[in-house]
Amino acid sequence: MTEPLTPDLFVIGAGSGGLAVAAGAVQMGASVVLVERDRMGGDCLNFGCVPSKSLLAAAKRADCWRHGGEFGVFYQPPRIDFAAVADSVERVIAGIAPNDSQERFEGLGAHVIRDEAHFIDNRTVQVGDALIRPRRFVIATGSRPVIPPIPGLDSVPYLTNETIFANRERPEHLIVIGGGPIGIELAQAYRRLGAAVTVIDAGPMLPRDDAELVGRLAALLTAEGIALKPSVGVEAIERREAGISVVLANGERVAGSHLLIAAGRRADTAALNLAAAGIEATPHGIKVDARLRTSNRRAFAIGDAAGGPQFTHIALYHAGIVIRNALFRLPSRVDYRALPWVTYTDPELAQVGATETAAKADGPIQVLCWSFTDNDRAHTERDTAGEIKIVTRRNGRIIGATILGAAAGDLILPWALAISQKLKIGAMANLIVPYPTRGEAGKRAAGAYYTPTLFAPRTRRLVRFLARFG
Repeated sequence: MTEPLTPDLFVIGAGSGGLAVAAGAVQMGASVVLVERDRMGGDCLNFGCVPSKSLLAAAKRADCWRHGGEFGVFYQPPRIDFAAVADSVERVIAGIAPNDSQERFEGLGAHVIRDEAHFIDNRTVQVGDALIRPRRFVIATGSRPVIPPIPGLDSVPYLTNETIFANRERPEHLIVIGGGPIGIELAQAYRRLGAAVTVIDAGPMLPRDDAELVGRLAALLTAEGIALKPSVGVEAIERREAGISVVLANGERVAGSHLLIAAGRRADTAALNLAAAGIEATPHGIKVDARLRTSNRRAFAIGDAAGGPQFTHIALYHAGIVIRNALFRLPSRVDYRALPWVTYTDPELAQVGATETAAKADGPIQVLCWSFTDNDRAHTERDTAGEIKIVTRRNGRIIGATILGAAAGDLILPWALAISQKLKIGAMANLIVPYPTRGEAGKRAAGAYYTPTLFAPRTRRLVRFLARFG
């Protein structure tokens, strides 16, 4: 072995979070060693956000023929070439990959090693034949799909998010185990691309989101032909001559040709030998404090590895927290109060802050709603599904927002800003919004806060009184 490398930062994992730390730190003058045992770009680029949204975009194109008649535009039913769809997804990944490549990061000045890392003591990591003894560690190893211990699962072929995007054949019937965002998004994509789809979950679908709007989304998915089976466990999986059979706890059997496991994700830290470094972890991830510091004072953990919210944008947010702490010794802390997330179905379901149910548990609230059926832009697009729901305290402070509708992921942004800045509803009600836009629905919902007062008998009496003075 050569002499140990002694960079300012040693980043383990070249996914979104690790790349953001490495790029930011090296451009600020820090020395950085970055290690990745698999693909640069991690899960988001290769198996997550990028391919899933690319597949959903293809599915939306295929779905256009169903609605063209509303515009006076008529299509023939689409012919789906699954191999060509998969090729198109790969082209999107390839187009983005140079941003995350080893060559780019070496060009920025990072030392990139492609191998597996493991701790040998509390300040040293071994990577192949190299030893690294940095000033600070950043663990950004992401997560892997959870494979539930279902009897018979090991006897049948199954897909996960790490394998499904390479699929080049149309399933006759795709069975999805897991009703979270990954399962629901891929269920709609495959249904629109011509497969029969059933989604099974032991609990409710999309349990972290507003229950009322999840119910409305579920109705829309059901209308598309997706069979949803929430709150029912899976007893066993059996091989059939033509595919598989999933045996449910209620005695029902669901026969299908393909199986997708989307039952959650778990931090990917097994190979690191964390105990040797004195880094505490649970089955959910590495234990960190509000500054993302582990029990080893030299080590930080970010993104999915830290066991918190599993979103790419959280990993990127964590990267900024770590850079401020590790390089500038600033006591920067995480704050999830204004954390937004989106399920990218059609329509999209976006959430930030507290849901109505969660907010009620903490005291009196006011719920403000506006339907897209009352939004002119939605009518021009012939797409009025969904609504916006805002949750405030009695004093008008905004604490949560949920949007079901087209482009909900973009429409949620001003509400995330409002919550992060502790704004009251008047700030949104008085905003000038261009017409016609879907953003008007948010302004109208905010204005509803004042409706009981503005149109009350007392206001009418005041108007009549003031009229006497000319």
